[in-house]
Amino acid sequence: MRYYLIAGERSGDLHAANLMKALKEQDPQAEFRCWGGDEMEKAGGELVTHYREMAFMGFVEVVKNIFKIKAFLKQCKKDILAYQPDVVIMVDYAGFNLKIAAFAKQKGIKTFYYISPKIWAWNQGRAHKIKRIVDRMFVIMPFEKEFYKRFDYEVDYVGNPLLDAIAQFQPNPDFHEKNKLSPDKPVIAILPGSRKQEVKDMLATMLTIRGKYDQKYQLVVAGVDNLPAELYKEAQEQQMKVIYNQTYDLLAHAEAAVVTSGTATLETALFEVPEVVCYRLSALQYSLVKLLIKVNHISLVNIIAGKEVVKELIQDEFNTTRLTEELDKVLGQNRERILADYKELKQLIHTEGASERAASLMVSYLKEK
Repeated sequence: MRYYLIAGERSGDLHAANLMKALKEQDPQAEFRCWGGDEMEKAGGELVTHYREMAFMGFVEVVKNIFKIKAFLKQCKKDILAYQPDVVIMVDYAGFNLKIAAFAKQKGIKTFYYISPKIWAWNQGRAHKIKRIVDRMFVIMPFEKEFYKRFDYEVDYVGNPLLDAIAQFQPNPDFHEKNKLSPDKPVIAILPGSRKQEVKDMLATMLTIRGKYDQKYQLVVAGVDNLPAELYKEAQEQQMKVIYNQTYDLLAHAEAAVVTSGTATLETALFEVPEVVCYRLSALQYSLVKLLIKVNHISLVNIIAGKEVVKELIQDEFNTTRLTEELDKVLGQNRERILADYKELKQLIHTEGASERAASLMVSYLKEK
């Protein structure tokens, strides 16, 4: 069968690639065409457009690039019609993918969605639209099945693919030597995000804690090489180590972490690294989000746990004083409590084999036709 997959960011690329490998096991004749990244291409996908071309984050950036986004949508629709896939598989990336799902559905092409948009956090009414345009939804959070049931929409819970990615990961025993790090000083990981706007908004404040900790600890920034190198220039000017595309290795060797809210907060928890979660938007964006948000927390760790496991520093709270206060607690008095909460969190989502489960269901649904 012919599969058309669309992922719009780094984590989506990884999970889509693992799904593609699993689909190939279920359907040896599978052919893939995709919008995504290097991992999807390595998994055998014919790459149309790389996600780094489409990584627009936040209201202002989307508005500034609205004509470029429209051009991408037009190109994608035209390419889908030319390829005539058996199914279009959307992977997260809601703004773009929901428009493509509506188009594909209208054209009579099967639509599957892997990793639900986080509509439970805000604008929950979009569940009605998803029910109309998505033939099958495959969710990765345990509470999402119940959420969609409120809209009389039956979805498949397949488990969290992060568990698969982490289970497959083998730490590099030469990590310190490779990156010229001291084996005698504990590491504090700085994870500013994988999108350009996130790094621009978050990294500078994260770096301000260096003065307090650099005698006893090594502060190491997780960089990604699909972003411009100048985004990390300030860290390098302060003689801080920036390591690229080694986030899992960094977390495997970290004592604590400062993390921009997103998928990385859950990855950090699954590596059992106590963390402080940070986030900042423009004043306009934040005022809009506050009106729309439907959850009590912003980090996936706290949302899944249903309580505050890790501290969230948002907007004005995200400053040097508060960051050092909370990092001190993470390194000291709160450490054991956080680690105990992480173990409970793992029990809530412990369902390895998400990619294989999703692929098996997808192929069986497609054969039903």
